[in-house]
Amino acid sequence: MTGSPDIDLLEAQRLDLQAQLDGDKTSEDRNRMGQFATPTALAREILSHGLRLLPEGQKIRFLDPGIGTGSFYSALRAIAPEERIETAEGFEIDAHYGEPARALWQETPLDIRLEDFTRAKAAGQGANLLICNPPYVRHHHLDGPEKAELQHRTEDACGVKINGLSGLYCYFMGLSHPFMAEDGIAAWLIPSEFMGVNYGRMLKRYLLEKVTLLQIHRYDPADVQFDDALVSSAVVWIKNTPPPHEHSVTFSYGGTLAKPAISREVPAAELANESKWTRYPQAEKAAQKADITLGDLLDIKRGLATGDNSFFIMDRDQIEERGLPMECFRPVLPGSRYLPEDEIRSDANGWPLIDKQLFLLDTRLPEDEIARIYPALAAYLATGTKGEKAVSGRYLCRTRKPWYAQENRPAAPIICTYMGRSRAGGKPFRFMLNHSQATACNTYLLLYPKPLLAQAAKKNPEIMRTVWEFLNEIDSDELLGHGRVYGGGLHKLEPKELRGFPADGLIARLPEIKPLNQQLGLFEKAVA
Repeated sequence: MTGSPDIDLLEAQRLDLQAQLDGDKTSEDRNRMGQFATPTALAREILSHGLRLLPEGQKIRFLDPGIGTGSFYSALRAIAPEERIETAEGFEIDAHYGEPARALWQETPLDIRLEDFTRAKAAGQGANLLICNPPYVRHHHLDGPEKAELQHRTEDACGVKINGLSGLYCYFMGLSHPFMAEDGIAAWLIPSEFMGVNYGRMLKRYLLEKVTLLQIHRYDPADVQFDDALVSSAVVWIKNTPPPHEHSVTFSYGGTLAKPAISREVPAAELANESKWTRYPQAEKAAQKADITLGDLLDIKRGLATGDNSFFIMDRDQIEERGLPMECFRPVLPGSRYLPEDEIRSDANGWPLIDKQLFLLDTRLPEDEIARIYPALAAYLATGTKGEKAVSGRYLCRTRKPWYAQENRPAAPIICTYMGRSRAGGKPFRFMLNHSQATACNTYLLLYPKPLLAQAAKKNPEIMRTVWEFLNEIDSDELLGHGRVYGGGLHKLEPKELRGFPADGLIARLPEIKPLNQQLGLFEKAVA
C-alpha cells in the first residue's frame, strides 16, 4: 500500500493552514520573500515522476530546501510506501510558516529546520530525492553584500559563480549541490525565464557541466501553475553524476510530466551553443548563427515613457477645451487595440488616419516664455506641479529639464507591439508599417533604419515595406524563441532580443544594399 491512510486528512489540514498563513501576510511581503506554495496536484505529479527516476525499491532520503508548509512532503507520503521513506528533512527560513508546519507534521519523521538554507552546512549521506519550489525572490530584493556572499558560497558549493542579476532560486540550486547523494535525483520547480536570459547562462553551465541534466519540462504558460505568481513554470530534473559522453536532454512542453504535449531529445553539445533554450522542444535544432541580424540594419528602441500619460496625452477635444496651443503637441499612436490595420496611413499633416487620434504635449520652451506666449498652457502645466503626487515630482519628470519635455522619439517607419498573448492562428507580436508622423509610447518597439538601410530607403521608399513584409513573415515560434514568456501566456520581446534575430533572408531581398555594401565594406558574406 502506498502512502499513509491519514494523508488526505493531513493534506486537507495543510491546505487550510496554508490559506490561513498566507492570509496573515500581505501580498507584498510574500512577493518580497518569494513565497508561492505549490498546488497539491502539481506537487504529486512531480513526486510521482521523481520516484520513477529512482531505482525500484531504493530507500528514500528526502530533502526540500524551501519546504514551507510541506506540499512536497505531503505528496511524497501520498505516493510512496511509508516504510520506504528512510529520512525526510526540510528547511524553512520563515518561522511564520515553519512553526505551524512543524506542529502539523510532528507525528511523522519529517525534520523541519528553521534556518536559512543558503547558510546551512551539508552533513550525512545526502539526499537521493531533492524536490524544491525555491523562493522566487528577484535580484533587486537582495542587497549588494548579500549577493556577493551568495555568489561566493554558491561557487564554493558547485563550482559555478552565479550572475548577480539572478533570482534567489538560482543560488538555491547551486547551494544544494553538496546536500545531494551521489546519483541522487533532484527536481526544481522554477521560472522558465532562466532558459532565455543572459543571467541564466551560468546556471545552464552548472546544469550541463556539473550534473547530468535529465529533463526540462515547461508548462504551457497559458496554464498558470500558481494563482498568485505570474511566471511561466518549468521543472528541471538532474542527477548528481557527471554528464555521460554524447548525452541528450529531454525537453518537454505542455500537458503533464507523464503525458507532455510535445517532447524532444536535444544533444547537450547543441545546448552548450544555444543561448535560447526556450526554443525547445518546438525547435528541431539550434538557432543558426546569422551573419547579419536585425540590429545591423535597424536601430530598435522602446517607445517613449511620458511619466504620466493621462497628463501629457490628449485627444483634440481635450486640447480645444483647455485652450491649449496645437503647435506644442505632436501626434502619438494609441494602444494597438485601436489600430485595426497593420499599415497606418497618414493625412497631409502627417497625422495617422485612425479613429482614435491622440496628441502628446511636447515642448522645450522655458516656463517664462510659455507664460508669455501661451498663458493657457502655463496654467495647465502649473496643475502638474501641485499636490502630494505632483506630475513634476515623478521620477521621469523630475530628471528632465524642463520637467514637461519628452524623450526624443521621432516617428518610426515600423513599430512593433512588444508584449502580447499567443492565440491559435494569431501572432503575439504585431509589426506595423507607419506612414504617419506619429510617435509611440513604450507599449511599442520603434524600428528605425540605420544609415546603410536609410540611405537605400531614401532612394527607394518601398524598401521599408520590404522590411515590414519580412518581419511579418517571421515564423511565430521562431520569434517566440527569441523572446520570453510569463504566466498566462503573456509573451515579451525586448529590443535586444529583436536585434539579435537573423536578417540574412532580408538582405537577400534588398539588392539595393549590395552596392552600398561594396562601398562601405560591410556584409560581404551575406550579399555574395
